[in-house]
Amino acid sequence: MTELGTLALAGTKKGKISISNVTEPYGKDTPDIISIGISLNGQDIQWKSHIPYENLEEVITILQKALDAKK
Repeated sequence: MTELGTLALAGTKKGKISISNVTEPYGKDTPDIISIGISLNGQDIQWKSHIPYENLEEVITILQKALDAKK
């Protein structure tokens, strides 16, 4: 696992969002994925999502639409 970046989790004092690349997440020769982890205390991951790179553009598009709708 290679950490790509972290940011503060809005609405918390210590929370973090961490984004990582995971190599062979489901065993030998499985494709890399993006892992998004949420930590409320800044250390222990409470929630995690795995997104295949093949789905990443569509996920970004949907998230952008969600953000635009909240503006």
